[in-house]
Amino acid sequence: MPYDLTDPLVIGISSRALFNLEQENRIFEEKGVDAYEKYQVEHENEILQKGSAFQLVKAFLNLNGKKNERLVEVIVMSRNNPNTSLRIFNSIQDYELDITRAALTSGESIAPYLKAFKTDLFLSANVDDVQDAINSGIAAGQILTGVAHADSKRKIDQI
Repeated sequence: MPYDLTDPLVIGISSRALFNLEQENRIFEEKGVDAYEKYQVEHENEILQKGSAFQLVKAFLNLNGKKNERLVEVIVMSRNNPNTSLRIFNSIQDYELDITRAALTSGESIAPYLKAFKTDLFLSANVDDVQDAINSGIAAGQILTGVAHADSKRKIDQI
């Protein structure tokens, strides 16, 4: 029986909002998908730094400890493919984030997966993905990335 995503608040988060992937994104934009994939595979055992939305996602996940029911489900929604995503999942495991689901689109649009996962809110660093989500009727917001927007020492403890 599949897990029912009707009751919890379902938040879709892009890997670049959750983790600091700015260097990797520059490789993708400047050198292309093959160089990006090679870089990710070569560095798959290196844990990613926390991204701009990391503390927000952690605070949402902490709501699950407040009651005996699952209140929030976070799903990584990424244009990565399974080969380039191992580093992301290694980082999720290292930070002990309670994230067990992902939609990996191998470069395709994320929007079609949002309704399939019953997403209530989609957060991404990619403005085009955010707009596609809004056009699909999903609440969405752009997460600003980079050093100025990521403060790993600042903790969000209330939602």
